[in-house]
Amino acid sequence: MQGMVAEVIKRFGRIDILVNNALPSYQFNPSADYTSIETVKWAHFSQQIDGIVKGAVNTVQAVLPQMKAQQMGKIINISTNLVYNPVVTYYDYTTAKSALIGLTRNLAAELGQYGIRVNLLAGGLLKTTDASSLTTEDVFDYIATTTPLRQATSVEDFANSVLLMAPDLSAAITGQSIAVDGGLTMP
Repeated sequence: MQGMVAEVIKRFGRIDILVNNALPSYQFNPSADYTSIETVKWAHFSQQIDGIVKGAVNTVQAVLPQMKAQQMGKIINISTNLVYNPVVTYYDYTTAKSALIGLTRNLAAELGQYGIRVNLLAGGLLKTTDASSLTTEDVFDYIATTTPLRQATSVEDFANSVLLMAPDLSAAITGQSIAVDGGLTMP
């Protein structure tokens, strides 16, 4: 991690934005053994917590000296709208992504004094990613009919929400958890 940070600083002279979007190998498969409390294993939780939460903590700790020295930075943590409405009980994934809400708020409270803003974007089921490749068109159609915008969220739509939080136009926003799912959930 330190090597990556050093390379970014060498090339660009600074680090302004960190997007934590780690997802260990995962498939959104409603019939998988990690969707029931009776069959989910602690190993499922460990894999997701290590990949998602530990990954976010490690990257924040790696960029923090630079951001503090600059007195500026934006950290954007990526979560899921399942933390607001677990329509499918992906216990391991949703639990790890839920932890990012607490991490985001704690970081925002501690790091605001250094001009560092920390927010979380909680995406819906994105059409289509490696993780959602098993999702049928019927499911995407159902999601579209249940959102106020009448569409499933595309990868491009979600990427645009990250771009919305990156510039100085969002300078007064910190510690927030924002759903990016066409209005399907309204936390």
